[in-house]
Amino acid sequence: MKPVSAARPGFPLRMPSDTGKPDATKKIAASARNTEATGLKQVKHALQKRSLNAITGIGLDSLAVRARMVQKLAAQGLTDSRVLSALSQVERHRFVDSALVNQAYEDTSLPIGLGQTISKPNVVARMLELLVSRPGLQAGLGRDGKLGRVLEIGTGCGYQAALLAQLATEVYSIERLRGLHDKARENLRTMRIANLHLLFGDGMLGYAKGAPYAAIIAAAGGEALPQAWLDQLAVGGRLVAPVQGAGGSQALVVVDKTERGITQTLLEAVHFVPLKSGTS
Repeated sequence: MKPVSAARPGFPLRMPSDTGKPDATKKIAASARNTEATGLKQVKHALQKRSLNAITGIGLDSLAVRARMVQKLAAQGLTDSRVLSALSQVERHRFVDSALVNQAYEDTSLPIGLGQTISKPNVVARMLELLVSRPGLQAGLGRDGKLGRVLEIGTGCGYQAALLAQLATEVYSIERLRGLHDKARENLRTMRIANLHLLFGDGMLGYAKGAPYAAIIAAAGGEALPQAWLDQLAVGGRLVAPVQGAGGSQALVVVDKTERGITQTLLEAVHFVPLKSGTS
């Protein structure tokens, strides 16, 4: 394995606001601060304040387009107010190529280069909700109901990492492809997220220096979960990842680590890029 770069960006947490929309952005931010107390109904109410008839293009009115995407996800069954709030704040169009920006808020995966994709919003939302919405959450619980330290396997373009930074006190995200690692750093640079650390290295080995993790999430699937991930997961923590079956199809698996051992729950079929070792 090549050495893992653990340089941490030294800037304060700040999400970019929509140009010319300060009042709307403040409403979304205020809603985010109160989601834990007010719940899903309050988040939906805040999103619905934006008139969807005012959409004039992603670049000019991304807040309204983002609100529509979140409303659709809620209609599909997404219920966790923290995940809804994160999705309403992070601008997905900043993480896709300019030629695909008009598709950024559609429920579809999009190519990001080097044979990789940015996952569909509903798949990202589903996996994040599995991480944060569970009874008996114990490992590294942070303030305001946030997860503690989280490890992401496969940074990609950086979109999910930005969402995780809204849901956790600290996030380590590792990418094995140098081109994508550099792209993610560039995409995230202006967002100034202090609790997010981007690493270049072999994700199959995890990142032992940051362990134990309250949660681990993977954006690539192999035939088995690497033992390093299970070892680095804290007792009381949860791992969410795709796994590949004998026929080559993939399914989502949830792993809970307890004092009594490991439990695995197989969920719905998904389609992710294959899990690979090494760096490139």
